[in-house]
Amino acid sequence: MARTKEFDPDAVLASALELFWARGYEATSMADLVDHLGIGKASIYATFGSKHDLYLKALDRYVETSTPDLSNLSQPGPALPAVRALVERYAEETLRDSSPRGCFVVNAATERMPDDAETARLVEASWDGLETTLTSALLRAQAQGELAPERDPRSVARFLLVVMQGLRVLGKGRPEPGRVRDAAREALDMLR
Repeated sequence: MARTKEFDPDAVLASALELFWARGYEATSMADLVDHLGIGKASIYATFGSKHDLYLKALDRYVETSTPDLSNLSQPGPALPAVRALVERYAEETLRDSSPRGCFVVNAATERMPDDAETARLVEASWDGLETTLTSALLRAQAQGELAPERDPRSVARFLLVVMQGLRVLGKGRPEPGRVRDAAREALDMLR
């Protein structure tokens, strides 16, 4: 007869996410996980698989729960104000976040890519989703006359994605506010 788990797998996964997010994959040992999660190594393996499997599940959970709400980018009416608001939100969050953890997706990209194909797949899927949503909003903006007809919405979306992820990288340190706001303003100026 199978034993009943004496822990909540969702709570353990949330705790593992916090540890990986704070320390990174390489700096987190299995012993660290056992100590932090309060469960045995055998329980970790039986429930989540390897350390790498647990890391991927934590990253996937982060993407599911921490992706910014992009629904306003698909609302009827003018599209460009919603795109502008998203870029501004990334800039302000970069300045407000006092934690050196930064964005877990960016952390995963800088620590694990390109050698970890499974992490790369999750990171790319996150970026692809943001790019697709931005492209759709910019296509709508162009159709409504908000974005110049000679602009390529997909290229602009890619540019904005790179700027926003770059802001997240800056957020790993103590970014100089002028640098963040100037970068965001220049990105927004290209939307005219």
